[in-house]
Amino acid sequence: MKLSEHAENKYLDNGVIVKARLDRSEIQMLCKLVEGLGHLGIVTTTNKELGEVMLQTTKDCWPELKKVVEKMPIEVQFL
Repeated sequence: MKLSEHAENKYLDNGVIVKARLDRSEIQMLCKLVEGLGHLGIVTTTNKELGEVMLQTTKDCWPELKKVVEKMPIEVQFL
């Protein structure tokens, strides 16, 4: 089933990608913690050596995901 052009544009407009940096040894923990939240977003490692990741979420979920990440026992710097 193919999405209509309107539906595709609506989906694209709703997406949020946030770049962040953290200690490279903490990347796996961040991935597991965000994965455990299920519906809020996903983490993709973009540069393991520099500890750079990308959080993919929606406009609606981003405020909650940001709040949760800031309370995690990991220091995450949003870029």
